[in-house]
This record gives sequence, structure tokens and C-alpha cells, in this order.
Amino acid sequence: MKSHSAIGLCLLLGAFTPSLGSAETVWLDDLNLAPIVQGWGKAQKNKCAAKKPEDGKPLTISAKRFDRGVGTVAESALNIFLNGDATTFSAQVGADDCKRGSSRTSIEFFVIGDGKQLWRSGVMHTNDAAKAFEVSVAGVNHLLLKVGDADDGNNDDFADWADAKFETKTAKTFKTGGEPVPEPVTPYILTPAAPPTPRINGAKVFGVRLGSPFLFTIPATGDRPMEFSATNLPSGLHLDTKTGQITGSLPSRGEFIVTLGAKNSLGSAEKQFRIVCGDAIALTPPMGWNSWNCFAHMISAEKVRSAADAMVRSGLINHGFTYINIDDFWQNHVPTNEKDVQDLIKPLRDDQGFIVSNARFPDMKGLADYVHDRGLKIGIYSSPGPTTCGGCAGSWLHEEQDAQTFARWGFDFLKYDWCSYGSVTDGSIANPLNVPVRKNASNDDYAIHPFKVMGGFLRDQPRDIIFSLCQYGNNDVWKWGGAVNGSCWRTTGDVNDSWRSIKEIGFTQDKAAPYAKPGNWTDPDMLIVGWVGWGRPHPTSLTPDEQYTHISLWCLLSAPLLIGSDMAKLDDFTLSLLTNDEVLAVDQDELGKQATCVIKVNEISGRVSDLRIYQKELVDGGHAIGFFNLGTEPVKWELSDFTQLHLSGKQIVRDLWRQQNVATLDAAKNSLPLTIPGHGVLLYKFTPAK
Repeated sequence: MKSHSAIGLCLLLGAFTPSLGSAETVWLDDLNLAPIVQGWGKAQKNKCAAKKPEDGKPLTISAKRFDRGVGTVAESALNIFLNGDATTFSAQVGADDCKRGSSRTSIEFFVIGDGKQLWRSGVMHTNDAAKAFEVSVAGVNHLLLKVGDADDGNNDDFADWADAKFETKTAKTFKTGGEPVPEPVTPYILTPAAPPTPRINGAKVFGVRLGSPFLFTIPATGDRPMEFSATNLPSGLHLDTKTGQITGSLPSRGEFIVTLGAKNSLGSAEKQFRIVCGDAIALTPPMGWNSWNCFAHMISAEKVRSAADAMVRSGLINHGFTYINIDDFWQNHVPTNEKDVQDLIKPLRDDQGFIVSNARFPDMKGLADYVHDRGLKIGIYSSPGPTTCGGCAGSWLHEEQDAQTFARWGFDFLKYDWCSYGSVTDGSIANPLNVPVRKNASNDDYAIHPFKVMGGFLRDQPRDIIFSLCQYGNNDVWKWGGAVNGSCWRTTGDVNDSWRSIKEIGFTQDKAAPYAKPGNWTDPDMLIVGWVGWGRPHPTSLTPDEQYTHISLWCLLSAPLLIGSDMAKLDDFTLSLLTNDEVLAVDQDELGKQATCVIKVNEISGRVSDLRIYQKELVDGGHAIGFFNLGTEPVKWELSDFTQLHLSGKQIVRDLWRQQNVATLDAAKNSLPLTIPGHGVLLYKFTPAK
């Protein structure tokens, strides 16, 4: 394991000799802008940011036009190596008018010199007048220009550094670089190996509806063979003592307390388990696998079976992972010139209008049975529009038939992706049912309607099907997702294997926290550890510390944990991330709270820092707390004010990744020293001492 003290900065440098306005002035827009990293699109010289350079418009802030400057999108960063050769930096900053009138724009500008904050704009919005400033940079070697997204995502966050320039004593050449990143660290495993004696893991509660097929596999680690038991199992359910699979159906509503048991030649274990037969399912966040982030359009039934086999063979099933979910491209495709889908250009539906699977999935019912036989559940994908994101058959005008088909095939989960439904709401296609459209809507009915329709039809089926809404957090889905029979809902765009993506998605979820509860979960998208690549798999680009941050944060957020990697290529490090039962227990806690950020630390010992402390209340009276360092260098910080965490009295502090206690302290008298790696985390549990 490489010491975290070795973390440093790795900067991509770009040299450029500016065309100087005068011997003493260097304009920001004359520097090499290529190293700028930002939320999306490209930074532009003298124009607002855009996906294509030709789409950029003149820099304009609150109707005032500027001839010079740089347009970017939060979050963005540019490092400029002044080497002490500049005297002042000045600019006028603000939100560009290219999204004038947008209520979603919120940005903040930072000027940081050699790790110290020189100037900060405060949060700015569309229509705010430009803020002018001038700061001394005398003696500064590294200047970092940052634009933050004010912790609410980067929707419409177009930001301008207008009239930005340096004053120098003599003409200079300034090199530029992108945002600092931590020095690479060799993967290091913190999760202790599971003991050979039995240990029962996973959630302590399970929801099922009256009469629905019941399938639960007791998740237990330990040497095999193992014998399972279930004391006080309610009538209608049956246990296979060799596999640990509980099947059947419940004929009456109610709550049933069952004692699960596991025994091998080395010992035995027991765990109380609550079965709730009522209206709610997904009483803890779903855990499993999804095909998109690794295989994308290249998915096939063979790869799905392989993933199910790997879930069992790797032991992930023994830690509570349950779902094997097929994403897009199980259907046939609309006509296209794309060569890699030509084998899918066949009728989308049969003569009665029922959807058909493509040639790569010749027997969907048989595939579902294969997954179920291994003690796992299976999921599928569709869109409320005429086509899916990938151009395959969607459910538009066939919602009831598709719900019936998914149930008949035996599916347990549906991801429903907005995609082409925009063509319905904007009137681009025929609307024979006169469903709500955007231009005639005074509220969110046009966005809610398609999910309400499918949610109702899924609820009518004779089996439980988890309904996962995928519309990227638009229209505040967390406020109404549960009312349309949703179990979880995406709150952002797609995740990718970059620190910027993890940061912008993971640390902007507080707005949805009040609506999270058993059966209703915030979904910041799938996991991107292991081999990912959307059809071209490669090892994740996240550093080991960033992966610990990723898993820790998703568990604190009570998010669905859907593995996005190639299950055939699970290495020891990735398995260690996915099989730490104390960490997973934070995600699966039956109280169902979502963590929020309770403390931000922006300065330590006079230097800029970016610490975020997230806290989650647990059912046993304890609190899971994540200490996240969003900066690139390791930091030492001391937690001394426990009132900010609403903790009092004596507390036992446990490191969940290492599964060991680190301190017993008195919140009124003691402090807790912490060393947190760059882009890393410490995940602790605080439990009142008895």
C-alpha cells in the first residue's frame, strides 16, 4: 500500500506565448485554454461556452456585452503558472445570458493563489449584474481560477470571466494546466476477509405485496456446505435448507418476525428478519447489477446469464446483491444505418401489439427462470416514448401490454427512461390520447403523466415489479415519484468514471433527502467501479481513494447499489469495495434516512480546503458519518465541536471500512484527529456508549 502522504499534484501543462495587448498586460483569453476542465462542452475564447465552437455566442452578462474573456461551465478549473511574475489579476464575472431567465443557474467564482483564497464572488444567478474585482497576485506562483456549481448541479451554469487580465512588470509567457489531481495510488484493500464461520448479512427487512411471488436468498458468508433455517416462517413461504432460498407467496397482510439461521461445520449464526406484506416494496435500496455501463448496446442473453453466474460464483449474492438488470437493446431497433445493430432491424411488435425481444434474447421467460433458479431477481428496461435512448422499441401507446409482458416473462424490476418522450410533450409526434404536453401545462403534469401510467399498470400485475424512474431529476421527481408507484428515481444525468462526475452527482443530493424513506429512494445512478466502458470496457478511471469515496457516499445516500462493471472481470480490490458488510449496512439501514452535508470546512491553517461531512441517522440510534476531502492533497483536521453533529455523551467511534473501533470519546471533552486522503474519505459510525 502506498502512503497517502505521497499524494501530490499531476498537472497537464500547455505552453503558449500570448499576443500581448501591451508590454504590461496579459489577457486571459490569449492564454492556452485547452487544459480547462469543466462540467461539459468546451470553454470558449470571447464567447460563452458551447458543445461546438461555432455555437458560442458573444459574452453577455445581464444584457451587458463584453468583447474579451473566457466562457466556461461549472464546475471548471484552470491553473495558471505565474511564477511570481504578475502583479494583479482583474475581471468582471457573472452568469452568461445564453440561459437568460433560467431559474437553475447558480455559480460561484474563486481566485486561489498558492493554496490561499484571494477572492470569492459569492453565489451568482442569471440576470445578476457582473461583479468586478482586482486582486494582488504579487509573488504568486500558481493561480487557480475555479467556478463552482453552488452544490446544486451544473444545469445551465454558464459562467464568464469577462475582461480578465493580468498586469505584469514585463511581458511574460504563462503556462496553463488543468485542475490538480492526486498522484496515482496503488489499490489498497481495507475490507477484512469474511470469517469461515457463518455470518448472515444483508437487509433486516423485506417488503412484498399480497399474493406476489416471494423470492429471498439468505445472504450468508462462511465455508460451504451450509445448512439454513428460518424459524417462525409465515404460512405460504418455504425454505430450501441447502440453498437458503425462501419462496412462495403470502395469503395475508401483516408483519412477520423470522429468525434466520446458517450453520456449517465451524459454527452457526442467527439474525432477526422482518417480512412486511403490505403495499410497499423495496423497503431498502435495491442492490444488484445493470448491463449498461459495461456492455451498452452489445448486451445479450449469454452475457446476462454470465452475470448471474458471476454474482453467485463471486459471493456477491452472500452480501445482499440480488438484481440482474438488462438495460437498453434487448428489443428490436428502428431502421438505421448503424452497422452494429443491423441484426436487430426486425418488427418491433407482434400482430397483437405485444413487444418482442431481439435475436440476442430468444427466450426471455427462460432467461428470467435461469436467473431466478440461482436465487436472484431480474430487471428490464423501456421508455415511455416511441423509442428508447438507443433507438429501440419503447412503450408509447403500449404501456399496459408491456407491463403484462414483463410480468408474464417473470421480471422483477423496470427501469423506465424518459428518452424520446420529449417528442410527445413538444408535439413532434401524433398524440392520439391527448396526453398532457409541455406547452399546455401549468404544472408538472406533462412530466408526471407517463410514469403515472406505467406505474399504475405495473401495480396491477400479479407480481412485484420495482419501478425505477429515469428522467434525470427534472420536475423535482423526488416530490412525486412515490405517488406514481415509483420505488427509486434518478436525480441527475448519467454518471461516468471520472472524479468530476462523481463529485457533481454525489455531492448535490441534499435537495432530495427529505423525500427518501423505505420504498422511496434517491438514485444518483449506477456504480462505476471495476471494468466499465459502455461497450468498450476498461478499468475504471477513478483512483482507489475516489472509489472509496464513491461507495461510501452512495451508501450514505441510501442509493440503489447497481454494479455497472463486467462481472467476469471482478478483481480482489473491486470485490473488497462491494463486499464490506458494515459499509453496505449503512445503505441497507431499515430506518431509510438519507445523509446530508452537515459541515463544510473551507479553510485549514490558512489554506483553502474542501471538506464535506455527511451524516446519516441509523435505526439503532447510531450515526454513520463520512468525512470527505474533495481537495487533491491529504489534510489533517480535528473534529472538536460535536454539537454540529448533534452528538453528546460518550461515543464509540468505529471505522466501517476497516471494521474496527478507533476511539471511545466524550463529546463534551475530547476531540477526534483525522487524516483524510485527497479525493478520499473516512467512513465512521458513532454509537452511544452504554
